[in-house]
Amino acid sequence: MNICFLMYPWEEIDPENDTSLAFIHECVKRNHGVALCTPANLTIRNSVTNAFCTVINRMEKVPSSLKSFYKQAVTREEMLPLAGFDVIFMRANPPLDPIMLNFLDSVKDDVFIMNSLQGLREANNKLYTAAFGDSHSNIIPATHVSKNKNYLVNQIKDSSADKMILKPLNGFGGSGVILIEKSAMNNIKSLLDFYVTNSDGTSNYVILQEYIEGADQGDIRILILNGEPIGAMRRIPGSDDHRSNVSAGGSVAKHILTKQEKALCKQIGPKLVKDGLHFVGIDVIGGKLVEVNVMSPGGVTYMNKVYKTKIQSKVIDFIESKVLDKLQAFDRRSRLRNEVENA
Repeated sequence: MNICFLMYPWEEIDPENDTSLAFIHECVKRNHGVALCTPANLTIRNSVTNAFCTVINRMEKVPSSLKSFYKQAVTREEMLPLAGFDVIFMRANPPLDPIMLNFLDSVKDDVFIMNSLQGLREANNKLYTAAFGDSHSNIIPATHVSKNKNYLVNQIKDSSADKMILKPLNGFGGSGVILIEKSAMNNIKSLLDFYVTNSDGTSNYVILQEYIEGADQGDIRILILNGEPIGAMRRIPGSDDHRSNVSAGGSVAKHILTKQEKALCKQIGPKLVKDGLHFVGIDVIGGKLVEVNVMSPGGVTYMNKVYKTKIQSKVIDFIESKVLDKLQAFDRRSRLRNEVENA
């Protein structure tokens, strides 16, 4: 199988902790052809969608450690047609580039894309979690999304809680997430000015969310493959930061899913599969769904260390099964067409 990772540049990989590198390493070990390209390197040549790719040369002996593999891997640059790959594995960092999806639209019927383009369009920002909240569900915290600063101020004033979470709609990796308190109302309007209003006069949506008790103890990152949880870890905030993201200085610890968390995964799993979101990372606090990460969910290397497992093997097994299904369906269709032609 030939797989293209649509992601950040090879030289920006963290060789010790990078989830994308764990997937690449697993593919190379299985003797699959592997290439990487960034969204900026997509191009069209003679009406065919191509990419300027970094291709990893095949190795006679693949080092067992990610760090050694990254150091010893030899790459070359090639322009390659995307429809020639069996798989495109989305690992680009947020925010989502809509032009990138327009390029991929031309090959979505030829290549298995993880995750699906429609799913990415629907779920790439933090509004997607609202799809799981209704009058019969209590799995998401009370959430307000708006550009209207007066409305947001009133929601803070009317809240029965002393604290709320404020974050940009298109943030990622914990960037821009702050804890606000009613005792500091004098600062709220200036904060909203900063978050909502741009220097060019345009404005941004922000999320104002119920503060969940226990959030100061961290959150739970759960990786879900084809609707089923395959790994989890507790992310613990650093001593001087309320955010638990590892990229923001948080640490990780082992976590066994609670009954409530298992029920949450069971509830949202079917919709994730229906939307073509086969590999996602969800963030849970106090049994409530806070975020769904669909572009480049991380945590695999940390979970592997804590649990002495290889989550990447399960993910690549799944991708191989999807490619096999696609090939078998094509072969069956070809045989049936030949029967009709020869009748």
